[in-house]
Amino acid sequence: MVGEKVLHFQGKGTDLGNLQSQIESYLKNDGFTVQSSKPSDHGVVIQAKKGGFLRGVVDADRAMTIMLSGSPADFTVRIGVGKWLEHLAVAAVETLLISNLFLVVDVAESAWNLEVEDKLVKAIDSFVG
Repeated sequence: MVGEKVLHFQGKGTDLGNLQSQIESYLKNDGFTVQSSKPSDHGVVIQAKKGGFLRGVVDADRAMTIMLSGSPADFTVRIGVGKWLEHLAVAAVETLLISNLFLVVDVAESAWNLEVEDKLVKAIDSFVG
């Protein structure tokens, strides 16, 4: 069973809106369908899912879920697998925080998830600098 990966950055002065855009572009360029919540004081949630081969490995309603929260000088990026939420763009992050945003996944999903997470973590590190 696998949970979420947490990255914490301090003293970087990162524009979180720009970071969100870079993550979304990276995922789209890798063939993912991407959706995001509206930014709020609690952060923003990005979800990405991939069709094709993935449907046989990961449930069709599962998605890579990324949450950005904090300030430009002190922020956290959480990456894991969550339920694909219809109409995420209109969902409030506050509501998402009290739900099970990240799911515990089984072995088949964890192998795929770890590979994609590792690539995404390296990309995020390069975006932040």
